[in-house]
Amino acid sequence: MQIGIVGLGKMGGNISIRLTRHGHDVVAFDRDPAVTAKVCAQAEGGRATAATGLADMVGKLTGRKIIWLMLPAGEVTEQAVQELGKLMGKGDIVIDGGNSFYKDDIRRAAELVKKGIDYVDVGTSGGVWGLERGYCMMYGGTREATDHIDPILSALAPGIGDIARTPGRDKPGFDPRAEQGYLHCGPAGSGHFVKMVHNGIEYGIMQAFAEGFDVMKSKNTDALPENQRFDLNMADIAEVWRRGSVVSSWLLDLSASALAGNPDLSDYKGDVADSGEGRWTIEAAIEEAVPVPVITASLFTRFRSRTGNNFAEKMLSAMRFGFGGHIEGTNN
Repeated sequence: MQIGIVGLGKMGGNISIRLTRHGHDVVAFDRDPAVTAKVCAQAEGGRATAATGLADMVGKLTGRKIIWLMLPAGEVTEQAVQELGKLMGKGDIVIDGGNSFYKDDIRRAAELVKKGIDYVDVGTSGGVWGLERGYCMMYGGTREATDHIDPILSALAPGIGDIARTPGRDKPGFDPRAEQGYLHCGPAGSGHFVKMVHNGIEYGIMQAFAEGFDVMKSKNTDALPENQRFDLNMADIAEVWRRGSVVSSWLLDLSASALAGNPDLSDYKGDVADSGEGRWTIEAAIEEAVPVPVITASLFTRFRSRTGNNFAEKMLSAMRFGFGGHIEGTNN
């Protein structure tokens, strides 16, 4: 298939390259022409063509036009969607693969459908590792539009890999795409809603790891009786937990890697940003009267980290950098 990709940053560029590796043709655009040129040069078999802007991209696409936006949530994405609404036509598809607020998706879909344009929101998880590992995707939109772009989503998804199959999933009623790493969640907005909650959960899990390691790191404090002090090796503990422990996970893998390379995490200040999804998850919980004390506390801890921090916050920074390349002090 042919697809336009707008925004070739940490994930957009890798998405473009991965698609060309699976035989798809990409029309690529980034506001920095040098970035566009680099992605096109890395594309498989010359399958990527550079565009100079949205109008040029639309002109280079043929047939039923598909454009995937991989831009920061908010005004930048909003402007791009509005412009594409004027440039694209009936049957075309606009995909937002960023981290937009799901209520914005619902509004945008309702506006575009008046022009016959389909809107699909794709919550995309995989960070800087997606080029090789693939991307876990949760998406919303009409069944017809999402089925049409299935070859694109299938190429980006990680596939079943070496993860053991869940017992009982051979029964009727389950979507087989879920174990391939991508899932149609429902109408427009549902994909980003599920990804939003995913990121809220991520906040809580990361916070639990960070606090636990901080407790162990502080076990050698002078505030304790000498016979109760343990000088524990954080890197070795993270490593042993990776091997058969019930808390083993990708986040633990990233923690172990960070600690192995820099045991005291001195490379990090611990100023932990939040990119919006944690806040939105808490707002949704308030609307639904659902208690989410862990996610709420983890978000507030990130606020506090920006006014002074400890080893726990450095752990959070290390994990965020590990999975997403997030630099301290930025909200992306």
